[in-house]
Formats: sequence, structure tokens, C-alpha cells
Amino acid sequence: MFFIKKDRPLDDPRREFLVKALTAGAFMACGTYGLLVPTAKASIFGKVPRKVPEGKSFFTLEGDVRVNGQKATPDTLVQTSDTVQTGDKSQAVFVVGKDAFILRSNSELKLTGTGMLLTNMRLLTGKLLSVFGKRGPNETKLAMISPTATIGIRGTGVYMESDPEQTYLCTCYGVTNMSSTEDPSSQETIASKHHDAPRYILKDGTKGERIRPAPVINHEDIELLLIEELVGRTPPFSVSDSGYSAPRRGY
Repeated sequence: MFFIKKDRPLDDPRREFLVKALTAGAFMACGTYGLLVPTAKASIFGKVPRKVPEGKSFFTLEGDVRVNGQKATPDTLVQTSDTVQTGDKSQAVFVVGKDAFILRSNSELKLTGTGMLLTNMRLLTGKLLSVFGKRGPNETKLAMISPTATIGIRGTGVYMESDPEQTYLCTCYGVTNMSSTEDPSSQETIASKHHDAPRYILKDGTKGERIRPAPVINHEDIELLLIEELVGRTPPFSVSDSGYSAPRRGY
């Protein structure tokens, strides 16, 4: 069984449809990582997920998606100096280099990097699911930045929600180093195998205590499987890991 969080409403109808399809058994597990049968993938996402070819960025575009203020098309190439925005009831699934993303509605993401290697990502507002390829020893490490937090990334999958008062960060797998923008003494390193220790990073609060435990919200394993496939990878968890019989650390 894939992980599905049910204790609060999903944040858009597209994801609600996806989760209902999962619950109804529209997806079938096969192989070590529970990859989806092609017909089921196509029925949910409109086409079969596969590695995005060179010179392309977008897997899907829904609603109002803009790159540097211009309306995006399937042929728009997202580069490491661009800003990607989504409007109401909109979503973009796209790839930049060896990293892949789902940018949800009403979000703004500013990218910085060299060539096709991202070095900084600023989620000014909104919600973003990301998977990152490992950086080599001579490559600049990646940082994700929000109004209240800075997150150092080490080849991982993360889900972030950003607003002026707090940042939500789930280290879905891998290692992150997080710190509060307003209070650098509030910092924590998370090593996660499977959504082990989500956190809120608060704008205000007691010095040294602005990082707080959080639940797992608003993202699904099936989405991680999808975007890892767009860059030719699979997540480091198996279907049998997805039952969550153990409590989350720090929650």
C-alpha cells in the first residue's frame, strides 16, 4: 500500500482524484519499488511518465503557469535563472537538470544555478514537491530558501509549503539541514528514510526553539514515484515500507 494521509482534506481536486483512484485500486504494484502499470499511469496523469528528453522541461501544465511572467507551453525550457509561477487551480510538473518538481497552485519559485545545475531555490510562496539528484564532490551544494527558513539539501526528496509566518518541510527521504532565517540558533539536521520527521520552521517564537514537529500533510508517495521517474530514478523506499506502522520521529 502507498502512503496516503487521510486526516485532512486534500488541497486540490486533482490530488483528490488521484488518491481516490489509488484507494479504488487503479494502481498495481510490481517489482521492487511498486512501479505503476503503464495503462494506470496514463489514466491518472494523461500520459505515461517517462524520463523527460533533453531540451524539454514540462511533463504536464495545468491552468495558468508562467515562466518569467510569460505563459508556459510544453516547449518552454525552464533554466536555472528562471522564475516559475502558478495561478489558482494550476499546477506544473517539470524537470530542471537532474531535479524534478510538482509546483502546486498559487506558488512562486525563483531558481538560481549554473548551466542546468541548480544551486538555490526560493519558494517565495506556495507548495512544492521536489526530488534532487546527488551533487558531485566538485559541484555546488543546493539550498532551498523560504521567507522563514534555509534548507541545505543532500540528494533527497522534500515537500515544502511556504508562507510569511512559517515553513513546512517534510524530508521525504535523504538528509536536510534546516535553520530559521530569523533565528540561526534554531537549526536541525534530519536524516529520513520515509517521511520520518516533518517540521514547521516558524518566523516567531522562543530563541533556539522555532523548529517544531509537524504531521505528514499534502503529498503522496505516488507523486514522488512520478517525478523520480521523470529523471530516470526510483525512490529509496519499497511498497512494503509504506504502511507507517511505526510512529514518526518527533511527532
